[in-house]
Amino acid sequence: MAGLPIDPITAAVIQAGLSAAADEMFAVLKRTAMSPIIYEVLDVGTGITDARGELVSSGAGIPTFVGVLDKAVKRIVELTGLENIREGDVFITNDPYYGGVTHLNDVVIAHPVFADGELFAWAASIAHWNDIGGMTPGSMAVNVTEIYQEGLRLPAVRLFEKGEPIRSVFEIISANSRLPDFVRGDLWAQVAASRKAEARIRQLVQTYGLETCRKAVADLFDEGERRGLAGLSQLPTGTWQIEERQDDGAIWRAAITITPEKFIVDLRGNPEQRAAPYNTSRDGAVISAQMIFKALTDPTLFANAGSFRPLEVITEPGTIFHAEGSAPHGYYFETRIRLYDMLWRCMANAMPDRLPAGHFASICGTVIAGNHPDTGRRYTMVEPQMGGWGATAGRDGLDAMYSCSHGETFNCPVEICEARYGIDVGFKRLNEQDDETSLHRGGRGLTASYRPRGRAVLSAGYSRNQEPVWGLNGGANGGTNGLSVIRADGRREDFAFVSGLVIEPGDEILIQTANGGGWGAR
Repeated sequence: MAGLPIDPITAAVIQAGLSAAADEMFAVLKRTAMSPIIYEVLDVGTGITDARGELVSSGAGIPTFVGVLDKAVKRIVELTGLENIREGDVFITNDPYYGGVTHLNDVVIAHPVFADGELFAWAASIAHWNDIGGMTPGSMAVNVTEIYQEGLRLPAVRLFEKGEPIRSVFEIISANSRLPDFVRGDLWAQVAASRKAEARIRQLVQTYGLETCRKAVADLFDEGERRGLAGLSQLPTGTWQIEERQDDGAIWRAAITITPEKFIVDLRGNPEQRAAPYNTSRDGAVISAQMIFKALTDPTLFANAGSFRPLEVITEPGTIFHAEGSAPHGYYFETRIRLYDMLWRCMANAMPDRLPAGHFASICGTVIAGNHPDTGRRYTMVEPQMGGWGATAGRDGLDAMYSCSHGETFNCPVEICEARYGIDVGFKRLNEQDDETSLHRGGRGLTASYRPRGRAVLSAGYSRNQEPVWGLNGGANGGTNGLSVIRADGRREDFAFVSGLVIEPGDEILIQTANGGGWGAR
């Protein structure tokens, strides 16, 4: 019986059940977390992997977050050894050098799922925690030179052992956050989410048997590979190169080679890693390449390890796309989205009729921390911003969308912002559109005003601050992103990256995100 192939109906039911497990994780996390960045903005990702960490199914959430989870589990397996993982264990990591991939604020909880006494799968989630210590409230300082300054590092350690919580780890986490109640609440929400998935997965194995479930997963990977190769066959073959100037004057480079069997992204020859929080791990660079590969070959919700078998990514250790040692990663997301945008631009130049022009291409992460003016309770607001998307060969760009790297999220409602944080939202409005030369105009970014009613501290990171959004096929360039503080006495201070900036009552934080690029000339 073990050698017989699985019938397609049974395989589809098991595969759907594993996908449902990831979705249920997301629902639990959304409903039980304490922080608005999780339950309103949905700055999370959930997924199921097989025993060795190969992605099986992904739930909702930020696409690039889902891309973290398989890499985190693989690193945990590498560091711990499969033979040392026991039923009831739960692992935690946030360190990009130990499977965390991103930065210290993004915490991965990985729960091994045993069935019939064998490790069958992992239920994993990642969520942004509001404060993990470090030099500034919100843990996103721009003046750091080493990762040690960015906050608490959790190097793929056990959080539970054989079902029992390791209290010392919980206590270390609480002691290193300015918001201990919130990190404990968000931590337990992630644990609850993984337990929900564990129950679903065990039910599947109990119903269909361990060997049948493993065959269903293997078939799922093969289907992902078939889809990837089918999409790859529709792309032009050849090599395309790009060089792009960044806001700081650095030149980034990439080459993409497409063959009938491979999609190769070559990132060699890029700047050395920096003693500043603008690096990403190799895994982070791979995720950017996975995003563009998926968009070009199979732009559906279907994604697993097999989907990316034709993808090859070449990086150079010691560069900003493959940071090593103690390089900091606090604003990794700006480097990663800029990389994704550059790869997108490279392929858009090759296929202008298929891809849109550039979008605002920044998370525009804005962190405001202080004590609520009415209750005195400490808060940290973490808010990504929306901006304009690029026009396509057939229409104008979309207005006020989240960046491609931060899709599947929502803005924090004004009511939540004002009630939970004591920050008055003066307005959020679309920018003016003055592109009269493009055949199709880029979408509009937005302008927003925040006025904290109490003393607060601001941290923010806005790339595309100097170099404008790129137009395509003769279309006009879009705008730039930026943040200003209008002091109570009328003085204006402009920023791209800032942290630890004191905001007094009466000051206004003014945000402007870029309009997208135009497509074609009139």
